[in-house]
Amino acid sequence: MDHKPLVYFLCTGNSCRSQMAEGFLKSLGGDRYEVKSAGLEAHGLNPRAVQVMKEAGVDIGNHTSDVIDLETLNRADYVITLCGHADEHCPMISNKNAIKWHWGFDDPAKAVGTEEEIMTSFRIVRDAIKNRIEQFLKEAK
Repeated sequence: MDHKPLVYFLCTGNSCRSQMAEGFLKSLGGDRYEVKSAGLEAHGLNPRAVQVMKEAGVDIGNHTSDVIDLETLNRADYVITLCGHADEHCPMISNKNAIKWHWGFDDPAKAVGTEEEIMTSFRIVRDAIKNRIEQFLKEAK
């Protein structure tokens, strides 16, 4: 059986950006990849992230907010950080064959303003993550 590459998306709280990336890769990549996400901490799944992903046709409502698992980290083929904090504080990866990338996105959970302005921030980040996932699917093995 062919090895299915493991893609591990990491963020600070595993509540928004890494959840969106996991959802899009699972949706757009079919069964080409094993996909997981985690955070340096578990902040819980952000309901606004669930809402904007549902608008895009991807249901992440059953995802859980998890802390980085070292076993998963060390067997990952791709480790992709989605925020500077996770990039700077990610534990050492012992798998020397892992490809580590940093895709920096603003944290929509820190957006301020009216509810509509905050939701617009979530949608902007969601769309940027979707575009980056589509690019990944064209480039990755």
